[in-house]
Amino acid sequence: MSNLKYDCQLPGLPKLAEGEQKDTSLPLLILLKRRLARVWNYSVKSRLKRIEKSFIKSPAALTAIPAEKLKEGDRVRVRTAEEIKATLDRWNELKGCAFLSEMWQYCGTEQRVLVRMERFLDERDYKVKKCHGIVLLEGLMCTGTPVFGRCDRRCHFFWREEWLEKIPADNLPNENDQPNLQQG
Repeated sequence: MSNLKYDCQLPGLPKLAEGEQKDTSLPLLILLKRRLARVWNYSVKSRLKRIEKSFIKSPAALTAIPAEKLKEGDRVRVRTAEEIKATLDRWNELKGCAFLSEMWQYCGTEQRVLVRMERFLDERDYKVKKCHGIVLLEGLMCTGTPVFGRCDRRCHFFWREEWLEKIPADNLPNENDQPNLQQG
């Protein structure tokens, strides 16, 4: 047997894998956020929401825009940032669905509904969950977050129907004249 030593392109990766060296490439705040994310989402945040709900009437419930039943292929306009902000609670959520910071760039754009969601696999606890009033839009996918970094998985964003406005069929251009719907 020969004693060949393979050099890794990332110096320090072998030591990281063996637990001999800590990853110091990320700022301390981001490392702390990652470490506490699960505890925050499953314990602290849910308790704070319950306490808040018992004391304060949520402004999102009062200002929610009535939702339209959207179906696959419908053309929609993502509402303006102001209209969407009016529906969100202090956690940037509407009926448990978060509006992520990466989604703001699509406000005011025209999109097409890919599919209407009825259920999804929640990978946090590996349970299939039912949902109502949520759609996926063609081509609008997450590429990562500031806290967790870049991700190549390309998951679709979940869009509440209240955040979307259906474009009536009589306002649609001919199929031959349609520009690319995705902007941003």
